[in-house]
Amino acid sequence: MKAILVGASGATGSSLLFQLLENKSYSSVLALVRRELRIQHTKLKQLVIDFDRIDDHAEEIKGDAVFCCIGSTKSKTPDEKEYRKIDCQYPADLGRIALKNGAESFHLVSFIRADASSSSLYIRIKGEAEDKIKTIPFPAIHIYRPALFETSRKDKRFKESMGGILMQAVNPLLIGRFQKYRSIKVEAIAKAMIRLSLEDRKGIFIHESDEILKLSKEDNLPYR
Repeated sequence: MKAILVGASGATGSSLLFQLLENKSYSSVLALVRRELRIQHTKLKQLVIDFDRIDDHAEEIKGDAVFCCIGSTKSKTPDEKEYRKIDCQYPADLGRIALKNGAESFHLVSFIRADASSSSLYIRIKGEAEDKIKTIPFPAIHIYRPALFETSRKDKRFKESMGGILMQAVNPLLIGRFQKYRSIKVEAIAKAMIRLSLEDRKGIFIHESDEILKLSKEDNLPYR
């Protein structure tokens, strides 16, 4: 199989990239980037693009599964128009092109409680992104809604660091229907995404943190 990946420089995306490169079921990974990544691999092709002109590269964006880990925040992108473009328009443009070129599945990293009608800008834009992707007629669409991310990235923000420490103590208390609020490691999200990309499911699926974690721990993986 061939993977298309956007957001490879982020915490989840970088973990996903390394796992895809190590996965025997994937023969190649096409990473769409704004700046070339400092990594070389025989299976990796980097396509440096201006996402506002993604149609210029339509003939090159071909693969079986699309993995979208792109996203911003209000603090990183204060202009709401630009923020919405990054989180909503870019994934939809990619999906449209990839589907036309034969892609079978789209995998979108979203956030817990994503809802286009939310009063929270972050949650609202995540919901809008989900809604846009759902309108693209992929045979399979998988939306991942993790709660707080656990990551070891070097540029981890102070709030994320403190939140991670707090959640390590709180996670065991979140049981039953509250398990989906547990924090989750980015490596687990990436593993679940690859697993589901190799399953023959048709339709639109929403995966919360507890299901993502369960999928990442199952050993009967067809791609080992």
